[in-house]
Amino acid sequence: MKKSLLILFFILIISLLCSCTPSNKTSIVSSNREKVTKKEEKQEVPKQDNAEKDSVPAESKPETKMVIYKGPVEHIFFHPLVIYPKLAFDGDRMSKGYDEWFVTVKEFNSIIQSLYDRNYLLIKMSDLFATTEINGKKQLIKKQLTLPEGKKPLILSVDDINYYSYMHENGNAYKLIIDSKGNTATYSKDPAGKEVISEENEIVPILNQFVLKHPDFSLNGAKGILALTGYEGILGYRTNDLNSASYSSEKEEVSKVIIELKKDGWEFASHGYGHLNTRTISLNTLERDTDRWLKEVELLIGDTNIYIYPFGSSVLPNDPKFKFLEDAGFNIFCSVGPQAYLSVATDYAMMDRVHIDGMALEQQRHIVDRFFDSQKVLDSERFAYKK
Repeated sequence: MKKSLLILFFILIISLLCSCTPSNKTSIVSSNREKVTKKEEKQEVPKQDNAEKDSVPAESKPETKMVIYKGPVEHIFFHPLVIYPKLAFDGDRMSKGYDEWFVTVKEFNSIIQSLYDRNYLLIKMSDLFATTEINGKKQLIKKQLTLPEGKKPLILSVDDINYYSYMHENGNAYKLIIDSKGNTATYSKDPAGKEVISEENEIVPILNQFVLKHPDFSLNGAKGILALTGYEGILGYRTNDLNSASYSSEKEEVSKVIIELKKDGWEFASHGYGHLNTRTISLNTLERDTDRWLKEVELLIGDTNIYIYPFGSSVLPNDPKFKFLEDAGFNIFCSVGPQAYLSVATDYAMMDRVHIDGMALEQQRHIVDRFFDSQKVLDSERFAYKK
């Protein structure tokens, strides 16, 4: 009897356990799902937070503080760069002039890096002045110059970027061109006679690329002023012979370059047609020279009111030659001097430029030391080929 009761008791217990198992399993699974869901929810929360953070703009850099600038405005100038020192400093009849008046590609790259490091900022001449007409007479208006705080304004100009024939055999470029990428570049031949197209061996393309990398080196994309003569054409194109069979093609090609230069922030100036000494020539000679420049050069580059004196040889406002140049459309006149100088009147402005060349680097270091350390800038190749 006891044995039978014991067996019945065990059967009852087993039945109860079996009947409870499915609900327990469901309960356990349900509990696990809740845990998983809660765990997933906890994982999703950070994702949602990140998504919200991504949708909110990242904290922008503090805006550059702009201030009214009232200090001196520096103006420096160069000649076309020496690409091949072996040709420029080889001891021939031209080498002394090249040593005194030119800088190499390497020197120029060092100079602009120093200018950038010392907080200089390229500006246009048109950032300083506007011209209006009152009673039929042009009037010059001085603009208020506003710059990023801590920056110092700098105008840069390049004389004789005409690429005269003598430059071909002395290590300069032959011409400015538009390369296959649509950028302004140079065409030259190396000492072995190999043709070279480059964006790295002349002031124009070098500055274009430098400003792309360092936009804070330029106010609104400003680059510099190209001061042109006309007696051997401009920018390497022989546009001085209007009756030449090649004139039309030369004009067409240089016009493409001029369009790109203007788009890239370059301005133009007159450097006289024949690079004549304004102070010593007669008024009649200046009139003929200027008339030809207007007809052959300004016709291609467009209007400019900037006159950069050849040899830096200026004339004073009371000189009839000065009055003639004003009547010809010029009212900003640039000479040469060791310090920043700007004099503004109602009708005109006069500005000095600091020459940056071999003479300044080697013999007049005190003039340029506010811009760069000439001892660090000097290219050893300048001396390697001297005889």
